Amino acid sequence: MIMLKRTLPLVLVAATSALVLISGSAPVHAQEAFLERPGTERGQATMPADRVAGAPGQMKAVSSACKTLPLASARSRIVNLAAQEWAYFGFSVTDRTLPRSISRYTRGRSWRSMRSPAESRKRSQTFARQMPSIAGYWAATPGAAWALERQNAIWNRSGEVGSRWRDPWSAAFVSWVVCEAGVGQLNQFQRSIAHRTYIDQAINARDGRAKASAYVAYDMGESAILPGDLLCSGTRSGYTSIGQRRKQLGSGARTHCDIVVAMDGSEGVILAIGGNVYGTVSLKRLPAVREKGRNLHPRDDIFAHLKLKANPIGADALSKSATVHAMACAPSFQAPSQVGVLGLGLEKRACR
Repeated sequence: MIMLKRTLPLVLVAATSALVLISGSAPVHAQEAFLERPGTERGQATMPADRVAGAPGQMKAVSSACKTLPLASARSRIVNLAAQEWAYFGFSVTDRTLPRSISRYTRGRSWRSMRSPAESRKRSQTFARQMPSIAGYWAATPGAAWALERQNAIWNRSGEVGSRWRDPWSAAFVSWVVCEAGVGQLNQFQRSIAHRTYIDQAINARDGRAKASAYVAYDMGESAILPGDLLCSGTRSGYTSIGQRRKQLGSGARTHCDIVVAMDGSEGVILAIGGNVYGTVSLKRLPAVREKGRNLHPRDDIFAHLKLKANPIGADALSKSATVHAMACAPSFQAPSQVGVLGLGLEKRACR
């Protein structure tokens, strides 16, 4: 590990070659980099691993507490926290603007067969490094004990700390980010191991039944999407509108939500960060359209826009985050090639 800057406690870890996505091209190999969490968030948030204790196989949640901070200023905090986790997990980019003939391959799992034994060992080491953070995401949810017990059983049976997480942790990731951003009361945001729980809460808020909810549900294009909002899809439900989910409130559904971090209407792209996207924290490039009488919205399979009841911030929130500032200003850090497609203006950043 190399300390990049004494006043900004960032760490760059060079790892094995890893498959990354570059817009408009076939998969390529590039050096994978990890960026430790910026010091600007330390002291303001509990780091994920600090929420758990014990070795793999005996791991337990020790803290599920969330702060309650002014909701009006929550958007920047949510974007900053999502960005720092994306960097910590290695800057994965999932490009859904690519043609299906390319993206089906690049977004899938066929890269596993391309790994050498050395790459597989390194990948297991990466999983082991990330494991306490994922456990910490779970710890922010009411279902933490159940999830950790199931994972402990996997670790004890396999004897491998680098085993992939048994259960999907994407809702736990969103729950941790929103919790640490200061939206701490459950009547504001129902942290959960399942996205449908807080999707339903936002729909109830839209219908006047959950007035304290921090998020309100809208259909695509109905309301302006801003950084800090959530975009949700129904992967096994076939939902195309919140009205369809409204008829099934409380019932099970396979859903997924990502956190909006930036938009570019001129390019027709929305950037959103989600957890457990092919096993990591990944930034998605979502194709977007602005139709007559409707706001900019994804043209992917998104059915719900959960809008945060907070003051608006700029569409370039990711570029202004502490993590992107650190990427540009740490002298020893070279941004991974896949970050170049995001247009963050790293080369133009004024550092001080």
